[in-house]
Amino acid sequence: MYSVIVVPDGCRGPDEQFRLEPGETLRFGRTHCRSGCCGVRLILPHPHVSRSAGELTATGAFWTLSNFSRDRTYTVVNPESADERITVAPGRADAPVPFEFARVILATGTGTSTDAGTDGEPCGFDVWAPRHDYLEGPADDDHDPGEPMVRPFPLDRTKRYFLVLAALCEPRLRDERDAPLPTVEQIVERVRPHWPEVNRSAVHWNIDYLTVKLRLKPPREHGHGVDALVSTALRLDLVREEQLGVLEGRLPV
Repeated sequence: MYSVIVVPDGCRGPDEQFRLEPGETLRFGRTHCRSGCCGVRLILPHPHVSRSAGELTATGAFWTLSNFSRDRTYTVVNPESADERITVAPGRADAPVPFEFARVILATGTGTSTDAGTDGEPCGFDVWAPRHDYLEGPADDDHDPGEPMVRPFPLDRTKRYFLVLAALCEPRLRDERDAPLPTVEQIVERVRPHWPEVNRSAVHWNIDYLTVKLRLKPPREHGHGVDALVSTALRLDLVREEQLGVLEGRLPV
């Protein structure tokens, strides 16, 4: 299974993503060099991005970022938590990134700031790490939990993708197994109280990510592919009726 997926800005589908298995690398920069020796595959056409700007390396449960720049610091943020970020100093090699979702922001303005300068907007790319693993059950101080086991399909029930999955599964968990799936617009309205900035694109983004997590083929439209996603989640007991409280703002159990 791919352990890292790199999503360039403006990506229109899986064919434009870079999917890396553990040990594989992806070099990024402004352009291919004439000789082709720099090995850049992800092109970031911005004047303040170095020709060969850095490299990303996939591992099993996380990824590392190398900064080839001599004078610019890169920032990696968790889009779901504004307080979670790391900086990668110029020349730093193999800085580990622990986020399941990450936005890599390159120093595209003047000087060494990670924000945009007066001559351009920030550019960067997104990184998904779907191989983040979680153990079955919390540790118990009073009882020996035995050998910890990794969940076969490790969903983090505090993430927005679980909120979207719960909204997708709600009709069939509350009513019948063949109940119609909610539309994207209905999902937006269902989760908006706990995710005010949600929109159609964000819902589609999370559905696409869930298909990666559950190792399904990406859905081409809101229809058969999404039905397979919901059917798989229910069959594997990844969302239970008592966990629908997440849609009311309660932590899932």
